[in-house]
Amino acid sequence: MNRRLVYAVIAVALLTMGAGCAAIFNGVSDEQLDREQNYSDLRGSDADVRIDIEDGNLIRSGEFRAVYNLSATNELSLYRSTIYREEPLQIHSVRYWYPNGTELTGSELDIEQGRSATTVEVPDENGTLAFSGEAGRKTIRLPTYVSGSYQVTIPDKHRTTNFLFGDVTPGGYEREIVGGQERLTWDEIEADRTISLRYYLVRDIPLFLGLIGVAVLFGGIGIGYYYRQVKQLQEQREKYGVDVNDDSDSGPPPGLR
Repeated sequence: MNRRLVYAVIAVALLTMGAGCAAIFNGVSDEQLDREQNYSDLRGSDADVRIDIEDGNLIRSGEFRAVYNLSATNELSLYRSTIYREEPLQIHSVRYWYPNGTELTGSELDIEQGRSATTVEVPDENGTLAFSGEAGRKTIRLPTYVSGSYQVTIPDKHRTTNFLFGDVTPGGYEREIVGGQERLTWDEIEADRTISLRYYLVRDIPLFLGLIGVAVLFGGIGIGYYYRQVKQLQEQREKYGVDVNDDSDSGPPPGLR
C-alpha cells in the first residue's frame, strides 16, 4: 500500500512538471498575444524596421513597440542574448498585416516559445509583423532579426549624446530630433547583429553636475577643516617646545630640565 502511494505521488509530480514545462515552452497565452496596442504611427515610416521605446520608472521597466516589414521572410526567431545563453523574447500585442492590409491578431498566428527563442510564423512572407516587449530602465538591447533599414525613437525628453550617460551601438547612424524626441536611423543593418542603446533624462545632467558641485564643496570644506586642525596642533606643540621636525634626542622641553 505504501509503495503504491509513493508511485502515485511520483506520477503526480511528473505530470505537474510536464504541464509546467509545456506552459513555459509551448507558447504565449492568447490574452497576451491579442493585448491592445497601437502601431499606426510606426507603420507610416519608410524604414524596414521601426522601434519606439517608452520609458520605465522605479516600479516597472520600459517597453518597446516594433514593426517589421518582411521581405521574403515567413518566420522570425525572436530571442535575447545573455551572458550564458540565448533566451526567448517575451512578446505581447502581436499583429500581422497582409500586403493588402488585412489584419490578423497574435492568436491567429503560429507562435511557439521554446527554450532559446520565440518563433513566429506568418502566412505571407511579404507582410508586416508588429509586437511589443520589455525594455530596460534607460537601456535596451535587441537583436536585428532581419536585414534592412532601422529607425529607433527613444523616450520623450531623453537623449543618447552625453558620452558618460548615453551610448549607441552599432555606429553609422543618423541622429535627429523630431517632436522633441531623439530618432536614430540606420540605412542598413545586417541580421543577427544587436542594437544596444543607453539613454538618459535630459534634466538628470544638471542634477548630476549639481551633486558633483556639492560633493566638491563639502570635500573642500572638510580638507580645509582638517588642514586648520593640523596647523593648530603644530602651533600648540611649538608653543610647548616640541619640535615635530627635529628627530634628535635633545632631552626634555624647557622648564622640565
